[in-house]
Amino acid sequence: MTIPLFQGLPRSQYGGLAKIAVEQVFKRGDTIFFEGDEAIGLYVLLSGRVKVFKLSAEGKEQILHIFGPGEPIGEVAVFAGKRFPAHAAALEETRVLFFPRAAFIDLIRNDPSLALNMLAVLSQRLRRFTTLVEDLSLKEVPGRLAAHLLYLSEREKGSSDLALDISKTQLASLLGTIPETLSRILARMTREKLIKSTGRRYQILDRKGLEDLATGERRLA
Repeated sequence: MTIPLFQGLPRSQYGGLAKIAVEQVFKRGDTIFFEGDEAIGLYVLLSGRVKVFKLSAEGKEQILHIFGPGEPIGEVAVFAGKRFPAHAAALEETRVLFFPRAAFIDLIRNDPSLALNMLAVLSQRLRRFTTLVEDLSLKEVPGRLAAHLLYLSEREKGSSDLALDISKTQLASLLGTIPETLSRILARMTREKLIKSTGRRYQILDRKGLEDLATGERRLA
């Protein structure tokens, strides 16, 4: 499995990482950390999926991101040493490597190339979160969904055949809506032949149409 955080490091650095890493396993639904917990280290996913989310005062959940194998979470601990700004929970049985902050920082001091890798990963995250904020504040739900489907396609190197690996409830939370609204929009997209759906698989039939919907140049009938 490729871990972008550690790509390009000298072989000697892997030994140091192995010495400080602690493997942990979380069952589906287990909390990895709570918002406000002391950020004592970062996690790198080996398998499974993790959602990072915020909760409103009324208990409404807003998913910020869903991470999969090879991706780090909680990296704010390494740079800031502050408290976690959101909750993280396992969506399925998940294996992670945990790297304690103090030991990880010592490695960075010895080899700054690790910090450069982290900055590259963080810059990608920042772009994604900036897009999420713009989508939630400026776009209507059909535009958010179209943008998300295009993002999934981009992540799959332009494939038009997409597998949705989260439930509709989780997708609705990620897009800032409710499952009933999401289902209606998916049905309308299907009627207008923008997409075709079979279970949790979606096929993009009209990429230009989705792009226009995502940018606000088109509306669903």
